[in-house]
Amino acid sequence: MPEYQNIFTRVQVREPGYPGVELPRGSLPRLGKPIFNYWIGKIGDAQIGPLYLGGWGIASLIAGFIAIEIMGLNMLASVDWNPILFVKNFFWLALEPPPPAYGLSFPPLAEGGWWLIAGFFLTLSILLWWVRVYKRAVDLGMSTHLAWAFAAAIFFYLTLGFIRPILMGSWGEAPPFGIFPHLDWTAAISIRYGNFYYNPFHALSIAFLYGSAVLFAMHGGTILAVSRYGGDREIDQITDRGTAAERAMLFWRWCMGFNASMESIHRWAWWFAVFTVITAGLGILLTGTVVENWYLWAVKHGVAPGYPSELTIENPYLTQGVAQ
Repeated sequence: MPEYQNIFTRVQVREPGYPGVELPRGSLPRLGKPIFNYWIGKIGDAQIGPLYLGGWGIASLIAGFIAIEIMGLNMLASVDWNPILFVKNFFWLALEPPPPAYGLSFPPLAEGGWWLIAGFFLTLSILLWWVRVYKRAVDLGMSTHLAWAFAAAIFFYLTLGFIRPILMGSWGEAPPFGIFPHLDWTAAISIRYGNFYYNPFHALSIAFLYGSAVLFAMHGGTILAVSRYGGDREIDQITDRGTAAERAMLFWRWCMGFNASMESIHRWAWWFAVFTVITAGLGILLTGTVVENWYLWAVKHGVAPGYPSELTIENPYLTQGVAQ
């Protein structure tokens, strides 16, 4: 008997390009015509396009373009408008927030004003794209799980650059726009506030992050393993359990001691992913506003051992056995 082949592994189904369901009245037209790509078909549906942006999507792209332009031009100006240095030092360039002395006021453009303007347009772009995601789901008759997962990530973004700086009374508490400078800011805030390894919400965020990776790998591996029995048709297997679902659940019971159904595993993965950014946001939100030093907080609550109150240092020349 030949091995079962499904459209996600071996066989690529080609048919006339399907533009999608009818759009609600008043919607803008879709962009482009459907095309097919063999290599894209190796990892998913071979059809590319058409794309629907709509009014919210177009507005989001315009705001995002303005934000990226402001960041890019400021970074280019920082290397004296030299394109070679811009490319060479791109990962180290940054658009920095205002110095702490300005508090929450609007500073001169060259001293953080551009950062505020870029942040405004970037935030506007992200929020407009969220509306687009929500509207697309509603117009297609879907539930809005994806939009609310996106909202959790937006909460983390706003906590870093907007909510916490306001609570701290200074835009200078926000991270810069840039790749390595942002990473440097992450390391610096951990050191400044006593090591984030002792921040319990940071620990929870990492646990949910790794948990998400494990769940995704376990679910993907399980479904691929039973795809020869139709396991890739998960919705069918939820409502009309077949041999693929039975084998997968039996495997999980044997290996894990319990089973996750084809429906529940997706809820597990959704919540793990959402809690990754929610707990991360809470950890940042409490840093500097409630907890000044996470190490001392951990010592106070018995999480970490404290340093000895008195350190006795012996003179090595007086230690027995040392040559005089």
